[in-house]
Amino acid sequence: MVKLSVILPFHNVRQYAPAAVRSLHANAREDIEFILIDDCSTDGTKEILQRAERELPGAVLIRRTEKGVSAARNTGIDAARGEYLTFMDGDDYAAPGYFAQLLESIESLGCDFVRTDHVRFTGSQRTLYRVPFGPRDTVVDPRAVILPTERSTPVDYPYSWAGAYHRRLVDEGLLHFPEDLRTAEDRPWIWRLHRKAKSFAVPSVFGIFYRRGVTSSLTQIGDTRQLDFIRSFDRVLAETAEDVDADRFLPKAVRTYCAIISHHLATIEKFEPPVARRLRSLSAAALRRMPQDLLNDTLDSMDLDRATQLRRLRRRPSTASEAAA
Repeated sequence: MVKLSVILPFHNVRQYAPAAVRSLHANAREDIEFILIDDCSTDGTKEILQRAERELPGAVLIRRTEKGVSAARNTGIDAARGEYLTFMDGDDYAAPGYFAQLLESIESLGCDFVRTDHVRFTGSQRTLYRVPFGPRDTVVDPRAVILPTERSTPVDYPYSWAGAYHRRLVDEGLLHFPEDLRTAEDRPWIWRLHRKAKSFAVPSVFGIFYRRGVTSSLTQIGDTRQLDFIRSFDRVLAETAEDVDADRFLPKAVRTYCAIISHHLATIEKFEPPVARRLRSLSAAALRRMPQDLLNDTLDSMDLDRATQLRRLRRRPSTASEAAA
């Protein structure tokens, strides 16, 4: 019987896919399945996955037309047979035995989902990133850890591959990703989990190695797809506004939105000039759409440089089409 389904989208990652597949071999167990989704790769990734389908115990290969990582993950979710689900990206890898430890931790804790620390690496540099929540191996209400507003919390740690999730979250409509977002798709996803799931924990387990600096990654590409973070956070604000505790949670959502806008403005040089101009206009319109009393409170609490930048940006004119985007 399959206990854990590991869902892995691959799209044109031929350089890194062999390391990912090797790490799966070091995690193979009869109760773990690996759902490999070839998201219309054209660089030789498909052939690597075809070999994995033949040689990797528990491998299931699904081929699909390219519709983005959200659609690929959703395809894997729909095909998964495990009682628990987790994710890994095709350009990352897992430590030997990690998935067995992850499965043991969520089974023993008995909660809806767990989040785990991870290692980010670029070349030979390794850095451990921790879930921004102190207690380990302690089950709590996920709504209770959305706040405080002014500090990083688990909703600011949106990485779907850093954790495991009980199948009941699929049945409750909480695990699928929004397919219309080309980036920041995990932001509405993590907020929804924390607002609507019943229990979560952070186990003393880590073993996912997240590769930074991949040139094909959307985080490294300065095109219009990056601007979907605007629609992503608009969705976070809209869904949070409907929550029974909207008055408590909205200040956190607004502050996070402002921080992400500031982050993109700080790296604006990676965008082509037309995209950079659109980033400024869309961000200005987004600031004006936010609840202005909460935005003013947020800006008053931020450091002077970012607050001044965002106040100036809010006054920036935008076209009607940009304001409606």
